[in-house]
Amino acid sequence: MQELRYAKVGSVDDAVAALQEGGPTARVLAGGTDIIVQARARARDIDLLVDVKGIDEVMQLSFDADGGLTVGAATPCYQIYGDAAVREHYPALIDCTTLIGGTGIQGRASLGGNLCNSSPSGDSLPVMYVLEATAELAGPGGRRTVPAEDFCTGPGRNVMQPGEFLVSLHFPPPAPNSGAAFLRFIPRNEMDIAVVNAATQLRFDGDAVSWARVSIGATAPTPLLVPEAAAALVGRPLSDESIAAAAAASKAAARPIADMRGSIKQRKHLAAVYTQRTIAIAADRARG
Repeated sequence: MQELRYAKVGSVDDAVAALQEGGPTARVLAGGTDIIVQARARARDIDLLVDVKGIDEVMQLSFDADGGLTVGAATPCYQIYGDAAVREHYPALIDCTTLIGGTGIQGRASLGGNLCNSSPSGDSLPVMYVLEATAELAGPGGRRTVPAEDFCTGPGRNVMQPGEFLVSLHFPPPAPNSGAAFLRFIPRNEMDIAVVNAATQLRFDGDAVSWARVSIGATAPTPLLVPEAAAALVGRPLSDESIAAAAAASKAAARPIADMRGSIKQRKHLAAVYTQRTIAIAADRARG
């Protein structure tokens, strides 16, 4: 474990000032389930941890039927999956937050931390993509909003500039006749990194799919939106043929590596399988 300085802040402005003062070796401490491990392993050069959990905005969890869901960047997973409004309106968030680590990890890990860690296999990222989440960042230049699908730029890399940090995530209210789902494949029953994960959101107009988003993870340097998979579904009733076409599009879009958890062939196959399965679950949820 490298020697670290620690600063606890109580406002967004104080956090930005501390990060600026700390320079490139300053990092935000929210749940700490990734950054502390990285510091211990010296995987990142860290001199200062800025603890943001004392900022109310960073710990909020609020839902409004017209405005949608706002989740503070440090709000732990257990609060998210324990919230009645999230369970009713955003079941795909339940799918992913209940799978991030074990119960102890879920007491500290957050959606914001998962996004900022920017792992290609981050379990909440495909869900953020299909739910059209946006990330609110604060920094020396003020605040800005970034669509979740534009946030990650590579393994462990993202669009945050020096002195910036993630304040909150916003999810628009679910549309009528819509449903979303997330699944992952891991080699063990629990607490492992995904070999492949996937999420889908569908909206129906009568029997026809009127809108769709499909995302796959652990299949490229960043999680992917697959517009070709969505296009295979939209404008027609859901059928075995359209689902198979969407699955084939995800398989074609995947450009994974081979490692100890899976081969390229296996990951491309699983991208198709889990696209099919999340489409089916999303459709069931949309239909009530």
